[in-house]
Amino acid sequence: MSDTNKAKQCLQQSLDFFESDLFHDVQLAGIFADSKTFADAYPKFSWSEIFAGYQKDQTCEGFDLRDFVQQHFVIPETILLSNDTDKGSVKSYIESLWPKLERQPDKLDLCSLLPLSHPYIVPGGRFREIYYWDSYFTALGLNESGRQDIIRSMILNFIDLQDTLGCIPNGNRSYYNSRSQPPLLGLMVEMYLQNIDPLQTKVRRQFLEHCVQGLEKEYQFWMQGKEQLVGAATAIKRVVKMPNGVCLNRYWDDSVEPRPESYREDIEAAENIAAAKRPTFYRNIRAACESGWDFSSRWLANQDDLSTIQTTHIVPIDLNCLLYKLETLLSQFYAELLESELSSKFAAYAQIRKDAINQYLWDEQGGFYHDFDFIQGQKTTIQSLAACLPLFCQIASHQQAEHIADKLENSFLMEGGLVTTLNDTAQQWDAPNGWAPLQYFAVVGLMNYGFAPLSVTIMNRWMTTVEQQFITDNNMMEKYNVQHSQRVAQGGEYEVQHGFGWTNGVALAFYRLLDADTASN
Repeated sequence: MSDTNKAKQCLQQSLDFFESDLFHDVQLAGIFADSKTFADAYPKFSWSEIFAGYQKDQTCEGFDLRDFVQQHFVIPETILLSNDTDKGSVKSYIESLWPKLERQPDKLDLCSLLPLSHPYIVPGGRFREIYYWDSYFTALGLNESGRQDIIRSMILNFIDLQDTLGCIPNGNRSYYNSRSQPPLLGLMVEMYLQNIDPLQTKVRRQFLEHCVQGLEKEYQFWMQGKEQLVGAATAIKRVVKMPNGVCLNRYWDDSVEPRPESYREDIEAAENIAAAKRPTFYRNIRAACESGWDFSSRWLANQDDLSTIQTTHIVPIDLNCLLYKLETLLSQFYAELLESELSSKFAAYAQIRKDAINQYLWDEQGGFYHDFDFIQGQKTTIQSLAACLPLFCQIASHQQAEHIADKLENSFLMEGGLVTTLNDTAQQWDAPNGWAPLQYFAVVGLMNYGFAPLSVTIMNRWMTTVEQQFITDNNMMEKYNVQHSQRVAQGGEYEVQHGFGWTNGVALAFYRLLDADTASN
């Protein structure tokens, strides 16, 4: 049996485990505070032995479910960063973290981990696997640290996953197999290519040819079903036909079941939802996870009620900007490979998408980009940092960029950096929280349009928050409270995590940009 077939067999066995009575019973019993713990557990015996043992033992007098789990599974631990880490400064700490967050190629096992053939970096904390969109921001730091070898390895891992699963999953766990995350592989490839010696033309071409195949497969994943759409304002999977007949995209998940890694949490969140509507609720929860913004008022009909989540109704700014970027990169890469017809095709796709983004997602009166609810046929009212993506991907005009810069400076900029949305809710991708990826998108976007002073202010405020928190507890955090930087960020399904891959990467990138600004002045 080939490695690919073995991987698919292990994937199916793992998915069968998530549908078993044992998994259901353990998760609802609340044995673990975090449902992800049991979803990541490693079986000590074959699945058939474990399932048979459970069916037999659970009927016995005095059966203890917790004991059964301990006897039959190895329970994973949170990634704790040892005391020998260099904590002299944020920079030295991050450099000493890379080896602790690095993982070597995986063996083919029966747990939920999807094996990868090349080394990779995990975020840290409860996140013991690679994550798709995290990896781009982590790679920013690896690039500063001279670890282009790991960037290349992670690119190859994602292409392998695309070939095996038909998509680049949220992370290399079997329970992520039905959804992806914001498409950033093209940006990782672009970053890596900048480090290949121009004289190594054969090496560059071979690598680029391999990557372009993977990138086009990813593009087809996002556009799957496009040809089946007939009427305007209709959708299939991740493709939405807009009123003018042009296709844009949304986040989606084929599954309508509770997430295994948040099984109990999802079931409890759906308790007050009519049984017939729960599958739709679960799909929208999963689609929000594909966005990376899990969760945010962007996806909610009522910003204070998670049960009103409607992610699949939304045509998001960020996703469509990143797909525009993917189309432009494919055009550039095909041009370099002398595939002029394919280059022209993707350039045309990019222009069509750019025009549609500005037609449907730009609010001329408010001077800001908004998501679009295609069911309602109108823009949503939520203002979020997703509006920075048209600057990052250079879709906005200079006049549009001026409006966005003004809004960022006067509404989003807080003492500790940029707040995620202007809505203060219980969701972690809202105020008062700030996230490293969004600071980076905003800063680079502003620099693209010449707003250097504002970008420097944002970086300085963000890095002051990061450094102050580091002094307090000697850790890099997954997210930060930017409205009250002396307070720890809250919200979400789990405690704020330490590590942390994308915060590390963006911090090193910001140090370089700030040093360059100082040198130029």
